[in-house]
Amino acid sequence: MADQTSTMPTAPTPIPVCKGEGYEHWSIRMKTILKSRDLWDLVEQGVNNAEPDEIKLKNVKKRDAHAMAIIQQAVHDHLFSRIAAAESSKESWDILKMEYQGDTQVKAIKLQGLRREFENLSMKDNETVGEYFSRVIGNVSQKRAYGEIISNQTIVEKILRSLSPKFDHIVPSIEVSFDLSKLTPVRLMSSLQS
Repeated sequence: MADQTSTMPTAPTPIPVCKGEGYEHWSIRMKTILKSRDLWDLVEQGVNNAEPDEIKLKNVKKRDAHAMAIIQQAVHDHLFSRIAAAESSKESWDILKMEYQGDTQVKAIKLQGLRREFENLSMKDNETVGEYFSRVIGNVSQKRAYGEIISNQTIVEKILRSLSPKFDHIVPSIEVSFDLSKLTPVRLMSSLQS
């Protein structure tokens, strides 16, 4: 049977709109959308205006304008004025990034707060495994958005240490049954749910 997935039409990915809150999640979604359209490298590195091939430079600038149009669509009207004067997708992205993530010092402060929150996370008695995982992974996603490198093992160990007491009899069997250095959070969640 021939592969029909390449000929099947797909609906365009909806563009998430940033209203000023939830920048970390918005930026992750936007990176994925821009990567899927082969535009992220332009946003991240900018246009090389020293390109000697005029046709190639014109095509790159056209792709950059496409990336900038996507970014402009992805901000609420009250934020648009902040990037309206930007002349490239990189400039637009960097303006938003600076405003919502800040410079190195601001990032360090935000990361410190997220690390403290991560350390203090623990599963509530009335919370489901899925709800607790969502809280942990939400924190991890924010830290990763600020450049923090967090291994799966760190996440797995944190979750095992901070489960509610009703899981006290299950944790040792998971620690014996799995190599924690290779266990993914998704696999751990499925083990705990079953």
